[in-house]
Amino acid sequence: MAASIVLGAGCLASAGSAAREEQAATATKHETYTESVAGTKIQFEMVAIPGGTFVMGSPAGEAGRADDEGPAHTVRIAPLWVARTETTWDQYDPFAFGQSIPAPTAATAAPAPAGVDAMTRPTPPYGDESFGFGKGRQPAINVQYHAAMEYCRWLSLKTGKTYRLATEAEWEYAARAGTATAYSFGNDTGRLDQYAWHSGNSGARPHPVGQKAANAWGLFDMHGNVAEWVLDHYDPKYYAQVPPSAPGPVLLPSDRRYSYGARGGSWDDPPGRLRSAARRGSTEEWNRRDPQSPQSIWWHTDAGFVGFRVVRAVEEQENLKGLRSRITTSSR
Repeated sequence: MAASIVLGAGCLASAGSAAREEQAATATKHETYTESVAGTKIQFEMVAIPGGTFVMGSPAGEAGRADDEGPAHTVRIAPLWVARTETTWDQYDPFAFGQSIPAPTAATAAPAPAGVDAMTRPTPPYGDESFGFGKGRQPAINVQYHAAMEYCRWLSLKTGKTYRLATEAEWEYAARAGTATAYSFGNDTGRLDQYAWHSGNSGARPHPVGQKAANAWGLFDMHGNVAEWVLDHYDPKYYAQVPPSAPGPVLLPSDRRYSYGARGGSWDDPPGRLRSAARRGSTEEWNRRDPQSPQSIWWHTDAGFVGFRVVRAVEEQENLKGLRSRITTSSR
């Protein structure tokens, strides 16, 4: 049975106050920083990404384009921080396998952001969660959407800052890094090996993060290595519903297990799947070998190609405040 921690009313009240104070401070100081998590060896860089407007999706003539990448539409993105690399096992394991998750106190940690009131720990995986690829600075793989969301809540609880998955729009904006080409470095697939691990050069495995060239905003592995969970439900026809110049569009998650978006392509994908606009959605096939009933909501058995990275908004949009996974073992 998963362990849990519940924060008292006093903690929640102070959390709301802390969140407001943090928002006021960060709104005027948007700079790249290194996060350290109290009680662990976790450290990672959060890159300051400016806000702006971009065209999401791909033009009709882009090589490898799929129907779910259109219609292309203009989107406005607010300033945010994006993790420089994908989340590694070194960062994920203290959450998944740590002996305890102590409640923060004035002496040990900052209060959690508003809405972070309880935590659950992943149940034991069925088989080797690393698929034999090793851990350390390898990207965490085999984690379900719910697990990635809960890791973000745990991280928020431990740091007093609100971490989450990127919306699909934020992810593509960060991946493009100001470009409008198929990849962040242009359209020439001959340059892909400099920037990405894919099916043609990976040796059929993921690799430690940050080994390839970063995009223009200093983000590594936005193309390839592992596909990255995004916050949104995946709907191949969603783009047709987005109003022109929409600010921060997102297809909010629900209590359904499927389908959620995973962007960027992976070590197991051909170059076309690694394009900035390429989309994919999770399916039940990603967990087809899990013999448990109900199947795990924490670990996949057939998705060693999917991982995630975290982001943090400078000023969170209203419909994302307090957002958490609603998936349970009863979800379908």
